[in-house]
Amino acid sequence: MSPAPPDPSGRPETPPWTFLTHHARVLLEIAHDPDVRLRAIAAWIGITERTVQNVVNDLHEAGYLTRRRVGRHNHYTLNTELRLRYPTEADLPVRCLIDMFAERDPPGPPPGRRAR
Repeated sequence: MSPAPPDPSGRPETPPWTFLTHHARVLLEIAHDPDVRLRAIAAWIGITERTVQNVVNDLHEAGYLTRRRVGRHNHYTLNTELRLRYPTEADLPVRCLIDMFAERDPPGPPPGRRAR
């Protein structure tokens, strides 16, 4: 099966379903850059900024991240030892998910995220 054709921004079109939820994708973007702006996450993963805000609020309320105001933006700290939420993976820390994707760098940083 060939990849979906690129959309006007040059990114492949989003398929009708994916293996990772928005929560996982937002968490991974914050793990890549704890100073990333929500607008940049939204643009990169193809969801609204409001959806990213809701996901960050969920992650914050569940204890997976804390946020600290730094000037005009937030700095995020992840609690990577909290367990995954689904019962069959509840024995694994969220760090395992982050580590699985830590070496993966997309071609070029998304807008608003620094290159590593």
